[in-house]
Amino acid sequence: MAIQFTDDNFKNEVLESQVPVLVDFYADWCGPCKMVAPIVAELAEEYQGVFKIGKLNVDQESQTAEQYRVMSIPTLLFFKDGKVVDTVVGAVPKKALQDKIETFK
Repeated sequence: MAIQFTDDNFKNEVLESQVPVLVDFYADWCGPCKMVAPIVAELAEEYQGVFKIGKLNVDQESQTAEQYRVMSIPTLLFFKDGKVVDTVVGAVPKKALQDKIETFK
């Protein structure tokens, strides 16, 4: 299951993570976000333990979204060692995300 990231847990869960992290910045009203949501959930199950995958609601957790200058959603940020190492904006197929995840493992 995908982790729910918040402004409060972001530092601990993402920036200080011992494994790479994928953060899906989304909103409940966003159509493309709804298309990506099941993909993110599947990936979270498939890569459990080797890659941390979760979601951050930009409406509820705006501080973190602003900090990373998220202007369009869905925006998926890949973190490694506390730094953004890759970005995907928009709804993409599962295979595209899998290919990116594999490069960070």
